[in-house]
Amino acid sequence: MFLRQAALLATAILPLSFAQVSEDFEGGWDEAAWPIYAPDCNQGGTVALDSTTAHSGTNSMKVTSPGGFCGHIFFGTTNVPTGDVYVKVWLKATTALTASHVSFITMPDSSQGEGKHLRIGGQNEILMYNRETDDATLPDLSPQGTATSKALAADTWECFEYHLGTDGSIETWLNSEAIAGLTTADNPNAGGWGTDNIPTITGVYFGWESYGGDVNTFWYDDIAVGSTRVGCDGGDSSPSSVPTSSAPAGTAPATSEPVSSGQSSSAADSSVPATSAPASSEPASSAPATSGPASSAPVTSGTNSTVPATSGTNSSAPVTSGANSTVPATSGPATSAPDTTMVTSVKPTSASSAPSPSTTAPGGGGTVPLYGQCGGKDWTGGTVCETGTCTANGEYYSQCLP
Repeated sequence: MFLRQAALLATAILPLSFAQVSEDFEGGWDEAAWPIYAPDCNQGGTVALDSTTAHSGTNSMKVTSPGGFCGHIFFGTTNVPTGDVYVKVWLKATTALTASHVSFITMPDSSQGEGKHLRIGGQNEILMYNRETDDATLPDLSPQGTATSKALAADTWECFEYHLGTDGSIETWLNSEAIAGLTTADNPNAGGWGTDNIPTITGVYFGWESYGGDVNTFWYDDIAVGSTRVGCDGGDSSPSSVPTSSAPAGTAPATSEPVSSGQSSSAADSSVPATSAPASSEPASSAPATSGPASSAPVTSGTNSTVPATSGTNSSAPVTSGANSTVPATSGPATSAPDTTMVTSVKPTSASSAPSPSTTAPGGGGTVPLYGQCGGKDWTGGTVCETGTCTANGEYYSQCLP
């Protein structure tokens, strides 16, 4: 008994660099652990727990957008390691990527400055990384660079994985196959990306953001964020030895897209290779954890619309593990055995059922949820934020921000 307690105590004080979170949403949507994220502006995007399709089990997270930059919305976690970061997510889109610039994963990146993001999405019909400060892309969106990436299939569950190294290196896999254009090692089509920037992310958020008006619906399931690679099946998945590409045939060079709210969309065209090399690790295994009761009502935010309240800060504690081993959080007591990885877990303190709506009807006032619109020229909806502060973003738009 004493040894077990000592083991749990030792694990509890391990550094956050070993943090690991995994979620399959079979226990519902814990809005405290996986909150809404929609800075800059938010008009009409929705996030909801969905049981019509899932990669495993019966539940997944559904994100819809009416199009346009202000239709963007994300959900995600701030429970990320402080060193190497590995992310795995199963995702499905109703529509394949087009020539327009979009993002479906966004990460606050302090290396770029306050409020800036490292983004993953697409342009030229292929997957790419995008750095917000200088609009650099990986790969370069030349015909040669475009050909080294891959496309997402429509209406198909696919496994997307990536690794951000402490030296600035990047590795990316789609359905367990490495993508040549989305790595920084030995990549002749990463000249625009360069080697000087080392991302320092503080969260990982999944959703949809369009810079040219594209509309799409994404589903996300079986998410894992940690310091080691877990693979598409949660374990025993080895990195592909040879990076591949499957870019659409005949893809044209990048095209300019309309830009709003100060966001830019441009393509670098360079063939100077990047020199940073990715860190490597052996895959480990993990199984998804579940959280609180289901939240079936979508969270929305829009102009003059009914808006359910959103959650507060992340309340779940990280699960810690040793090298090359990741173990999920559980709702019950942690256990340990000889020669096994020690685990601590904390049951979420707040899991949502149906959110309580607040309204912003024309002329009716009411409170506004976090990231909702709270003012602007000719605005007739609510002006009082449930949480955060109503902050002006130009003459025509104000938003409740943390």
